[in-house]
Amino acid sequence: MTTEHTSNNPPVIAFVDDDERAADLFTRYARTEGLDVQGFQSVEAAQQWLLKHPVDLVISDLKMPGMNGLEFLEWLREHWPNLPAILITGYSTIDNAIQALRLGASDFVKKPYDPEELIELVHRLLGEESTVPASATSGNRTMMGRSPAIEAIYHIIDKIRDVRINVMIEGESGSGKELAARAIHERSDFAHTPYIVIDCGALTDSLLESELFGHEKGAFTGATTAKPGLLEVASGGTVFLDEIGNISDAMQVKLLRVIQEQEITRVGGVQSFPIDVRFIVASNRSLAEMVREETFRHDLYHRLNVVRLQMPPLRERRDDIPILAQQFIDEFAQRFRRPAKALTEQASHAILEYPWPGNVRELKNAIERAVALSDHEEIDLELGGEDTGEAAASDSSTIDADYPTLDVLERRYIEKTLAYAQGNREKTANILGINKSTLWRKLQNYEKNDNEPGQPG
Repeated sequence: MTTEHTSNNPPVIAFVDDDERAADLFTRYARTEGLDVQGFQSVEAAQQWLLKHPVDLVISDLKMPGMNGLEFLEWLREHWPNLPAILITGYSTIDNAIQALRLGASDFVKKPYDPEELIELVHRLLGEESTVPASATSGNRTMMGRSPAIEAIYHIIDKIRDVRINVMIEGESGSGKELAARAIHERSDFAHTPYIVIDCGALTDSLLESELFGHEKGAFTGATTAKPGLLEVASGGTVFLDEIGNISDAMQVKLLRVIQEQEITRVGGVQSFPIDVRFIVASNRSLAEMVREETFRHDLYHRLNVVRLQMPPLRERRDDIPILAQQFIDEFAQRFRRPAKALTEQASHAILEYPWPGNVRELKNAIERAVALSDHEEIDLELGGEDTGEAAASDSSTIDADYPTLDVLERRYIEKTLAYAQGNREKTANILGINKSTLWRKLQNYEKNDNEPGQPG
């Protein structure tokens, strides 16, 4: 049976994952939050315990030996229809995640996940405030900083918390667009509704259409069953379309119709399904400029541009750099069980001078590497050295001073970084602070342009 916890009794969480390390990490972190976590490495063990003990929330991995997460969820719903449940899944099993929501899961998180974000979700589902210090919560405004530019962003977010209108977020790669999108949802009066993220840059047109709209049985080879799209699953809530500037003109037309009509038709189907979805979109390119270039539809742009947020690059809000750096040190020191507590005096000065072309994502990656390799309380990032590579790759002396266009400058920077990483695209993407799919797409475009007639080889 389940019972409501009182102020004298901490919330009880059942955490089910066959990965003992994952369970141990979450358990230790959750206990600092005042949560009582019971860990289990099999569904069967969890079931036996749950039948005898009250619990407030269940977290379960999706793929496990024996009974899997979906079967476990069905069992939970038979016994406790209203018990909050979170499923942990990988992107490759997104269909199962959608099915989990249909079966009554409260939410799902994708691997790899941050324990902080999972804790925030737990507190939200339990309807209580997190006890994590402000400097450590991803849902708190300090996760993005405290500079006037970031406070202005949060002022707008707070203004629209009670209205479900479309929002456009623009800014450089790694500047915190996804954090802002999540803040819009979690700080709103509709935080209890579904929130689904789609990376438009990581999917082809056909895959994106199938993910968004779903498909009917037999719509294409391999479509052995009908599948609802993410827009159906998210109805009543919010969909975040990251890197929307990458979708084709044909997909723009289809998306425009969905936003206007608030209904979808599955791939291979004829029946329309009504939806009620609020769209948040993000782009690292100016969509207004793309409209002028006629690479993005003006009618879709105006449908999405109801409220616009411009995320400032990290180099324009240097007051936030020490705050963010300390947050990341605390986070990774706890995660990796390292003694790291602060930057050295030299590193503290260096991070304020470094241009951070990869923005917050690059800073986070640099801190993560330094903490993971650290043996002392003070850590040195050695920016500009061979240990990190970001400053070496972006040093102005490595770029020809011939006043190139931004596109040419970007290409030179990417190619020099790729050479520094000895062709390793994953390392290159980490240094640049961009997704691997974004790097792959840019390299494909360079190759395509080089092969076009009249282009220099």
